[in-house]
Amino acid sequence: MNIEPAKPTSKNPPEQFAGDVWLDPIALPHEGDQRMVVATVRFAPGARTAWHSHARGQYLRVTQGVARFGGRDGKIIEVHPGQTLYTPPGEEHWHAAAPGCFMEHIAMLENADDPATTTTWLEHITDDEYNGTRSNGSRP
Repeated sequence: MNIEPAKPTSKNPPEQFAGDVWLDPIALPHEGDQRMVVATVRFAPGARTAWHSHARGQYLRVTQGVARFGGRDGKIIEVHPGQTLYTPPGEEHWHAAAPGCFMEHIAMLENADDPATTTTWLEHITDDEYNGTRSNGSRP
């Protein structure tokens, strides 16, 4: 047994995130057959991920603020501290902080057989997608 060495906070890249989003690793694989990855992720108000999916799915436990999660069907789910959202393998989605508040969640997922294919990153979400509006101005 050992206490894991601290890893520095890193800012997530603008190719995959809009706004300021920081990551603090909690648990990373030590051995070749281990897959678990856990991190605390902090979003500035309105900051968001690009569209993406995870090969083995993902759990997100909101610990502070209000989170928004969106899927390709246009539906937005608001998640509050103490709630956990599960996204199945391969489901395209995004997550974000609601407007006007910081948001923090703990991300939990398993690496794919090839860790480089764990997350598939896609295009950035639009303001309309973030706001839950469509081009005709209606709410999904």
